[in-house]
Amino acid sequence: MAEMKTVGVVGSGQMGSGIAQLAAVHGLDVWLLDTDPDALIRATKSISTSINRFVSKGLLSQAMGIHAMKHLRCTTNLEELHSADIIIEAIVETEDVKKTLFLKLDKIAKDSAILASNTSSISITRLASATSRPSQVIGMHFMNPPPIMKLVEIIRGADTSDETFYATKALAERFGKTVVCSQDYSGFIINRILMTMINEAFFTLYTGVATKEDIDTGMRLGTNHPMGPLELADFIGLDVCLSIMRVLHAGLGDSKYSPCPLLLQYVDAGRLGRKHGIGVYDYRTAPQTVKPSPKL
Repeated sequence: MAEMKTVGVVGSGQMGSGIAQLAAVHGLDVWLLDTDPDALIRATKSISTSINRFVSKGLLSQAMGIHAMKHLRCTTNLEELHSADIIIEAIVETEDVKKTLFLKLDKIAKDSAILASNTSSISITRLASATSRPSQVIGMHFMNPPPIMKLVEIIRGADTSDETFYATKALAERFGKTVVCSQDYSGFIINRILMTMINEAFFTLYTGVATKEDIDTGMRLGTNHPMGPLELADFIGLDVCLSIMRVLHAGLGDSKYSPCPLLLQYVDAGRLGRKHGIGVYDYRTAPQTVKPSPKL
């Protein structure tokens, strides 16, 4: 497969905008797509701010920063992605929604294009089944935030070709990432382990073993984690954590993956974490500093 020159990214949230930034900084032409024009405005501002931060820290030259922004184009029209060599999906973590998107992308993308998903838990094989090109569908799971975190988890579906795998791996390495590879099992590597830990932290809080502060302090200082599991859940989004736990429970069929009732209650109450101002912790009156950590 020829060297990739154009990347399409669907979804301009924190993950999508971060992936778009990575691609632009590393010299690829980028189409960032979102159905919400206001979201694209916010994403462009966020990307510009992030790039300027890298420049101010001496991690990126000013010329490279300016050049990166020139590589970025935004659109609400899916048809604009027809020329992309790879299209990376970074939308809501819901299988049916992703499959609907992949069906549309399959009809729009050029025949040689790879369709990649940033999913953190959903079967790549099932996503590929919505397309006529299952050999060109792959999981490319970035950690949050993508410009900073060093890992990309690549997941091969049942029919993913060697050519697709090596081209995707080469792209991740071009971005300066270390690659780990997972078979197509629910949760893959990172979230199968991480979400189980987060869920257990919720059970520890739910059963009154300790306060949220002591749980997080214990894990930070006792295991050298950059933040505690409950803080991390707030950073990821409790709704996202719950969605992944449900995928794990359904896909692996073991009761140990059953979501903690407290996690369910918080999501039902709209306590979704930092993005909503309240989750396990309340960020509305006492802002807390959270260091970047892996996202499923």
